[in-house]
Amino acid sequence: MSDNTSRVRTIFRSKTKKALDKIEDPRETLDDSYEQQVKLLQQVRQAVADVATAKKRIDLQGQEMGARFQRLGEQAREAMAQGREDLARAALERRALLESQVSKLQDQYSALQQQTAQLQQRERQLSEQVAAFRVEKETIKATYTASEAQVKANEAVAGIGASINDVGASLDRAKDRVAQMQARAAATDELLASGALKDLTAAPDADIERQLATLSAKAEVDRQLQAMKDGSGATSSQQHREGPDGWLGIGQGSSTN
Repeated sequence: MSDNTSRVRTIFRSKTKKALDKIEDPRETLDDSYEQQVKLLQQVRQAVADVATAKKRIDLQGQEMGARFQRLGEQAREAMAQGREDLARAALERRALLESQVSKLQDQYSALQQQTAQLQQRERQLSEQVAAFRVEKETIKATYTASEAQVKANEAVAGIGASINDVGASLDRAKDRVAQMQARAAATDELLASGALKDLTAAPDADIERQLATLSAKAEVDRQLQAMKDGSGATSSQQHREGPDGWLGIGQGSSTN
């Protein structure tokens, strides 16, 4: 239960750390700031376009009023030439009223022209600032990414080091277990040979038969040695070693020559 709780806590801390790293990632913060500045720049450019459009409308209206102003002057002169002073006076009165309207229009045009110049200047400054911020932003992001990669590489190396240490410890434990098993095997062999440890799968009285076989083999060796000392020649087993099938007679002959 304790191990499960510890594992859950570790997973929770890991996910929380990843979430915090994502929130505090300066690359995302820089990108957000850059996007806000770009939006502001777009708004300024839109304002410049709106003011330029308004100025153009006033300019067109002024051109139309200018053409009418000129036409009224021509009409006044033509009326006087034909002796119609009343028509000439009406034309001049309308021309005077139109001149007042044109004066106001000129003021509006001058104000919009000045506003356009100011907005264009601000647009250039903001555009330069946004471009400079973008370069600095990408530089900081690249530096952060490189540092992050270095941290991950260092953590990976540290993790590999810890794993190697664990593998080394596992190998040492395995070697100890093998040595212990080898010692146990040798000990049980000695116990079986001495009879201290009984072989439950062996036939009854197998230990007596084994001891008799050992004594018989020893007696045969002693006999052969004595025969050699007496000069009686090779043993029976040696006499049957000639020929391709000589091996079949080894140990099958009589004990004496």
